[in-house]
Order: sequence, then C-alpha cells, then structure tokens
Amino acid sequence: MKNFVVKTIANAGALAVAVWLLDKITLTGDSTGKKVGTLLVVALLFGLVNSFVKPVVRVLTFPLFILTLGLITLVVNALMLLLTSWLAGKLDVSFHVEGFWTAVLGGLIISIVSWALNMVLPDED
Repeated sequence: MKNFVVKTIANAGALAVAVWLLDKITLTGDSTGKKVGTLLVVALLFGLVNSFVKPVVRVLTFPLFILTLGLITLVVNALMLLLTSWLAGKLDVSFHVEGFWTAVLGGLIISIVSWALNMVLPDED
C-alpha cells in the first residue's frame, strides 16, 4: 500500500513538472487546493492506465521494440498520456494534452522526472 502511495505521489510530481514546462498540457482549477486534487486524480488515472493498458500495448508492439531498439517506448508513453487525457475529459477532470508531439515530449518529461523521484522516494511495502 505504501508503495502505491509513493508511486502516485511520484506520478503527480512528474505530471506537475510536465504541466509547468509545457503550455499545451493544461491543468485548470480555481485554487491551488483544487489543482492539487486534480493532479492527484490524474496521477491515479495515469497509474491505472500504465498498470493495465501499457503491458498489453507492450506485448502487442514487442517486434517494434526490437526493431527500433526501444525508441517506440516514447510513442507508447505518449499514447498512455493521451489516453489519460481522454479519460480525464470523460470523467470531467480538468486535464488536457493537446496534440501527439506534446504528448511525446510530456511523456519523456514524465518518465525522467518519475524515474528521478522514484530513486529518491522510499519504495517499501
């Protein structure tokens, strides 16, 4: 349970950095508290998408992973971010990613920041 909370906080921090750096990834809210709440909901959505959808996509695109020496990971991460944006829109959560290339850059930023935060934060169960 503790590991899940730590990963969700790392995802929220990584998403916050992507929102801060990229103008086309938007997170709206009236107050800071609402923005933090929205960010946590989006981090949960992103974590669920990465837990359930990403493994299936990785298996289906395994030959492309080999062929591109892993560079297809950027595209898969972008698609997971776009799927999270779409789900957030369906759930009326104010998070939006505008465009595929923004999602590629956002996915790269989120991957790097999430990796760095997971190295710093404890991951005990």
